[in-house]
Amino acid sequence: MEPDSFAYVLLLGMLATVPYSGIDINLPALAATGTTFGARASDVGLTVSAFMVSLATAPLIYGPVSDRFGRKPVLAFGLALFVASSLGCALASSLQVLLLCRFIQGIGAAATITIFAIIRDLFTGDAARARIANVMVAVNIATVIAPTAGAALLATAGWRSIYAAQATMGFMLLVVVMFRFADTATIAPSARLVPTAVIESYHRVLTHPGSFSYILVGAAGGATVFAYVTGSSLFFVGAVGLSPGQYGLIFAACSAAVMAGAFLDGRLARRGISSAGMLATGLTLSAAASVALLAMTLSGWMPTGPVAALLMAVALGFGLSLPNLTSATMQHLPDIAGSVSAAAGSIQLIAGAISSGLVAACFDGRTAFSMTAVMAASSLLALFLYFLVARPANRRLRLHTIDTSGAIRNPRC
Repeated sequence: MEPDSFAYVLLLGMLATVPYSGIDINLPALAATGTTFGARASDVGLTVSAFMVSLATAPLIYGPVSDRFGRKPVLAFGLALFVASSLGCALASSLQVLLLCRFIQGIGAAATITIFAIIRDLFTGDAARARIANVMVAVNIATVIAPTAGAALLATAGWRSIYAAQATMGFMLLVVVMFRFADTATIAPSARLVPTAVIESYHRVLTHPGSFSYILVGAAGGATVFAYVTGSSLFFVGAVGLSPGQYGLIFAACSAAVMAGAFLDGRLARRGISSAGMLATGLTLSAAASVALLAMTLSGWMPTGPVAALLMAVALGFGLSLPNLTSATMQHLPDIAGSVSAAAGSIQLIAGAISSGLVAACFDGRTAFSMTAVMAASSLLALFLYFLVARPANRRLRLHTIDTSGAIRNPRC
């Protein structure tokens, strides 16, 4: 399978949807699962938490492993684990067994974080940015489709069929990876996976002024989106009184806005529009819309239409900025791209979990203040980190590279 082919891009997109299939497609079935096991809804909700915990932490192992042994073995192992644990979920005889299988399922799904390292292995600059944008489009298509697909499976064959469908999808991807995917990592003959090497890899990531500053920008941007995901349902359904179907339309529109932003950025990348300019535009748009939402909340004027439109603007800005953020995060340390990708993904999920928890804990049952306050704070933090930390650090690194290469070419200078 050629990296420039549509089939290859499709494979990367499908792999990227695996973690989301483990979340969104299961949401319609939580109540039915609770009925089967005689459990409360809050207890069944722990199946999502168990999946998210392992999804956030397992990449920290996968990243260094993929740098030293290749992307293909990690993907194959993760997909095989995902298939086996999905079948375990489908056959679970108790909620405790289901929780354990969901935790293992998250470990398997987390292996797909290596797709960003694969993109960095094969592409640089605008070419990498365009591929990341394509992956984002695929993820958001899955986000829109997954809840509906889960509801359809629930209605026709029960909640266990959802996990069976996940196992089927994982098995199909495993076959493709095993027989049509060639490894992309450059493995040093002396490469060894020892604790000191893992620690050194993450030390390089966390102390690199370019990569880590962009990781922080991405974490703040991700916190903005997680605050919206948690708070929008609380506000629109719990406070405004919209039906789940009406809220679903708003959520789908926001997902479409992320997709539109990523698609637009991918097209602009092919036309040579600067990554820095698009990143600044996306972050500024998200921050401006978030601050406008906070101002509306404080004024007490929150009509559904304008609020939904501003949430879509936040989502559009996120779609414009994320491909550029991901590309910028990984460009400086190509030899440990797996570790960079893992660190970025885990830190973003942790930041998202914190912002989501703040929104839920501070929700007053009447207004969107907890959502809009966290969104505004997070988006402004992302904007300030970019302009005051990440961009200056990247400029200094670029100048240092130019000076170093000039000194090599002209040793007398």
